[in-house]
Amino acid sequence: MSSKKIRIAAVSFLNARPITYGLERSCDAANDDRFELSFDLPSRCAERLAAGEIDLGLVPTAAYATSAHELRIVPGIAIAGFGSVRTVLLVGEVPWTEMREIALDGASRSSAMLLQLLCRERGLEPRFREVPHAQVLDAVRGTTGALVIGDAGFAAATRFPHVQDLGAAWHETTGLPFVYAVWAGRPDVVDGEAVARLQASLDDGLAARPLIARAWSEAHGGDPALYESYLTHSIRYRLGAEELSGMAAFFARAHGAGLIPRAIRPRLFEGAAPTSALANRSRGGMEGPRSVDALLADAAAGGRLSPEDAMRVYLEAPALELGAAADQRRQMLHPDGVVTYIIDRNVNYTNVCVTRCKFCNFYRPPTHKTEGYVLSRDELARKFQETVDLGGVQILLQGGLNPNLPLTWYEDLFRWMKASFPLAIHGLSPEEVRYIAEIENMSIRAVVERLIAAGLDSIPGGGAEILDDEIRHAISPLKCTTDTWLEVMRQAHALGLRTTATMVFGFGEEPRHLVGHLEKLRALQDQTAGFTAFICWPFQAEGTRLKLHDDTTAMRYLRIFALSRLYLDNFPGLQVSWPTMGPEVGQVGLRFGGNDFGSAMIEENVVSQAGAVFKLGAADIERYIRAAGFEPRRRNMRYERLAAA
Repeated sequence: MSSKKIRIAAVSFLNARPITYGLERSCDAANDDRFELSFDLPSRCAERLAAGEIDLGLVPTAAYATSAHELRIVPGIAIAGFGSVRTVLLVGEVPWTEMREIALDGASRSSAMLLQLLCRERGLEPRFREVPHAQVLDAVRGTTGALVIGDAGFAAATRFPHVQDLGAAWHETTGLPFVYAVWAGRPDVVDGEAVARLQASLDDGLAARPLIARAWSEAHGGDPALYESYLTHSIRYRLGAEELSGMAAFFARAHGAGLIPRAIRPRLFEGAAPTSALANRSRGGMEGPRSVDALLADAAAGGRLSPEDAMRVYLEAPALELGAAADQRRQMLHPDGVVTYIIDRNVNYTNVCVTRCKFCNFYRPPTHKTEGYVLSRDELARKFQETVDLGGVQILLQGGLNPNLPLTWYEDLFRWMKASFPLAIHGLSPEEVRYIAEIENMSIRAVVERLIAAGLDSIPGGGAEILDDEIRHAISPLKCTTDTWLEVMRQAHALGLRTTATMVFGFGEEPRHLVGHLEKLRALQDQTAGFTAFICWPFQAEGTRLKLHDDTTAMRYLRIFALSRLYLDNFPGLQVSWPTMGPEVGQVGLRFGGNDFGSAMIEENVVSQAGAVFKLGAADIERYIRAAGFEPRRRNMRYERLAAA
């Protein structure tokens, strides 16, 4: 990278000031040797980035999605909202449904596209016309409404009789945050040190929100308490897993509506340091050991447990107190009382496998001529169409490590699936991806890139078992190492894929193995924010070569489950495992930190062959969720809420 200064342009609105606070201070002091900072409207930041006038811009996400250039996003930083955001408003003298024309704020890109998308999804067809930012409020009259963004929204909210917050409308539709702007630039413009500086600037700004609010009030008028509340409660500044899912959902919906030209996934600058707020959110620093009650209270409030503290909590905390702390944390993360679930089908395309895991009843070796199979296209088509007919939105596609299936077999399969069925492909565990790379003599990244091009949408977290090579060697010595499993996920996240993470316990592991597993997941999530959810379940031993010599009771499951909710503070989703534990234990899990009831699985072949026999349809799942005191909602893999069929 060149030693010249990085030219950056930021949005001039109040909501951007926490992001630029530290940079402004260093630039004003004339001691910043990395950045040259300027301010502009959101649309102008995007135009200047496209023209090469700046290297990095705080740009609307819609500009990122429609850029003709390959761009990357600075990890951990965004202007986002989870519901009402107060400064992205549709205003008018008549209700939204009666507007025949809408004036679009010329400073906007993401908000304008969001409004157009929401109109289409509601069956509304107003005319749109762009007006200059300073004139947008003057355009409102009769059946003409206006999209107002930025600081003008504070006054507009009280000026017109009909006001719709677009952030609230998006959240009501999807259940996800909306990301309005991100730092974006070409792939080679910033390094890890520059990213760390940008993240440190945000950290400084978040701590200085009262000062920023007072300074804005003095310069522009208005109530500083209003501004501080806005910066603290209305805007979310961390680009975490939920925000990335919200951005991906926006891009997918906009592409489906013809508003962006191609399918695109959010991709981050690689090799950057972990986001400081996540990496340093521990409540540590006190002298001497803390009580278990204090550790539970801090973790329930969002504090970060250390591995040592987590082992103490696991070993010493009473089960109900541990569950209550996890439930409190769940309520903070998911306060609306909704529990989600998905309708999908677990299709095991082949049972031929070379790994010979001791805990698996499902596999057959390649030499087995009578019981080994690869599903035909006709069989797959029947399964896929039945899934569609039953309201399914996804295929969980996993199988054995079959040496007779090259990469081209998977590419052809994925392309056929995408051309024939409206189903997402949640497919191929890290172990399967690693094996394809091995037999093709290719890098993991190259394999994932080819699979994405063929239609892969996301990767499941299968094959993790316990992410400790001591345990892995004992139960499946031919399986990939811990580092390889994590590397597949790291490369998938780098390429814009969302993935899940899992744990299977009951192999005689110790608490240090369990906590070590969680620590590895949390550390990778700090770096990539690519995991959407975590799922754990106990080893099912019936009929396997690996005999059960461990505690796999419901109480141990709930203890590990609750610990996971507290430890994985950067994971938005925690899914109960009713297929292995039963729906009643799944209900209890919703009060031990869970926010998702998993899948109304139309088919499952692996754990069922080792003793797990529970099956539920969508109506049954909704009944169990309601009986536990929650509202059920269907979702997809991004945890984007879907309308019931």
